[in-house]
Amino acid sequence: MEIPSNPYVASTDALEQASFFPRVYGWMAVGLLVSAAAAFALLGSPQALKFVYGSRFVFFGLILGELGLVFYLSARVMSMSSAAAKGAFVAFAALNGITLASIFLVYTAGSIASTFVVSAATFGATSAYGMVTKRDLSGFGSFVVMGLFGIVIASVVNLFLKNEAVYWITTYIGVFVFIGLTAYDTWKLKKISVSATGEAAGNLAILGALTLYLDFVNLFLMLLRLFGKRR
Repeated sequence: MEIPSNPYVASTDALEQASFFPRVYGWMAVGLLVSAAAAFALLGSPQALKFVYGSRFVFFGLILGELGLVFYLSARVMSMSSAAAKGAFVAFAALNGITLASIFLVYTAGSIASTFVVSAATFGATSAYGMVTKRDLSGFGSFVVMGLFGIVIASVVNLFLKNEAVYWITTYIGVFVFIGLTAYDTWKLKKISVSATGEAAGNLAILGALTLYLDFVNLFLMLLRLFGKRR
């Protein structure tokens, strides 16, 4: 005779599944708020601003710290405690806010705000598509990931070439790449979240928040290149 499943366990798993994406988007929102707070705190202190942007060693050290946290979280988040995963994500968001504060020195506040709204609307629609679509996006995901690598390589090379055409080509392609990555990453999270429960689901939500945070911020920066008004 087949043993019936425990209805309490089944309902608990169902609740965890239902709360997964709210947790992802909630932590992503926390990350954006932390980044904004860190950026405004830096801008409000001329001494701190000079310390960060007056030294290439400090600035690039912060960027390397960000990259280190991203790689560390991506590789180890599922084996970390919930508190450690959340702490690492918040630390990354704060560091990213400090390095992104420079956009307020380059672009007007109004254009930053309007571009943020456009980015949020685009991100929301694309992420919603990734969540509800019945299509298999794995092949599409491989395509946009290749595009991402291409943008990174071209951007690094252009740091030395300083070619304006390459700058604008990578910008336009970047918009489409990060729109595609938003849909793909949301779809992928939906697929892998089915088997995650308990603390694993919580840590996966942090990883999802980090992934979508990066998609959103990079989409915002690409759109800011197009629509931002320089001071």
